[in-house]
Amino acid sequence: MTTEPKKTAAKNLFIDNRWLIITAIFAFIIYLLLPILTPFLVAAILAYMCDPLVDRLCLVGVGKFRIGRTLATVLVMAGIFGIITLLLLILIPLLQKESLLIAERLPSTINNIRTTVEPWLQSKFGISFAIDGAQIQDIITKNWKTAGGLLGDVLMMAGNNGMALIGIIANILLLPVVLFYLLRDWDIFVARIGQLIPREWHDKTTNIASEIDQVLAEFLRGQLSVMLAMSAFYAIGLWFAGLDMALPIGLVAGLLGFVPYLGFALGVVLALVVAALEFTSFGQLIPVLIVFSLGQLVESMVLTPKLVGDRIGLHPVVVIFALLAGGQLFGFAGVLLALPVSAAIAVGLRHTKDNYLNSDTYLN
Repeated sequence: MTTEPKKTAAKNLFIDNRWLIITAIFAFIIYLLLPILTPFLVAAILAYMCDPLVDRLCLVGVGKFRIGRTLATVLVMAGIFGIITLLLLILIPLLQKESLLIAERLPSTINNIRTTVEPWLQSKFGISFAIDGAQIQDIITKNWKTAGGLLGDVLMMAGNNGMALIGIIANILLLPVVLFYLLRDWDIFVARIGQLIPREWHDKTTNIASEIDQVLAEFLRGQLSVMLAMSAFYAIGLWFAGLDMALPIGLVAGLLGFVPYLGFALGVVLALVVAALEFTSFGQLIPVLIVFSLGQLVESMVLTPKLVGDRIGLHPVVVIFALLAGGQLFGFAGVLLALPVSAAIAVGLRHTKDNYLNSDTYLN
């Protein structure tokens, strides 16, 4: 007699909370699949960003000839990987060259510090540097001569951690494959997802999704413009300041600008380290600091308000927390996914707030 009401109550409880239960199960499955999700998340983000460009290429043609979706996808992917390859071809040789210069100049820089700073520290605090520039030079020379053995060490490490290496290589090779299919069939996927939405919620869901898409599109375009502009600003400014590694440091500082203050902080540290090894006086460091100070003013007071503004609708502290949380949960893909998810949550919260302010609970 008592089992039937209990079954009915359990059934009603499941029906009333079915979407919450389904969401929890889906989140748990995502958590279990975290180790293999990275290439799929990165590919999905890139597909979302590049889909408008593929759509535009599909409209290009001469006469009756039109670029098909597959060819447009191949062209866009070739452009993406071409840009990445170009950046690597620019950065890697410069970093190798500057690494050699740093290795050569480090002992003399340490000797300069000893002759200028050590007497003051000795007289004031009784501190002296137990560092010999000749010994450092000898260590660096020996390491450069034996640098060829690094490949053997890497191969031995790869042999000891074969499965981890295979996983990394598999993710790298899987990324372009997943990206191709997602980008080619993006509109089909979106249409099929739309067909699964209950008709009662379809119009409301479509409006919210369109609003999220508009917010993300504006934010991504503005953020990309800021990143490119700041890369050019830092590279040109550091070049005028006389820094040899102006281009790679400028690119790093500018392109990492999507993470608040990370690009600026990393750029300042790299620039000061290189400048300390390259220049001979403290006064020569001042132009480098001026470049980054002006860069922050230009970015925060001109470029970001003009090109990005408050389009994402999130406080900077929330943005930083979202980026850290995304990185903790999903790694690098989580950092890329954090802002789109945050924008979607922000739009949803705005609609929830509007519904609450118009509800009887609030008005009464």
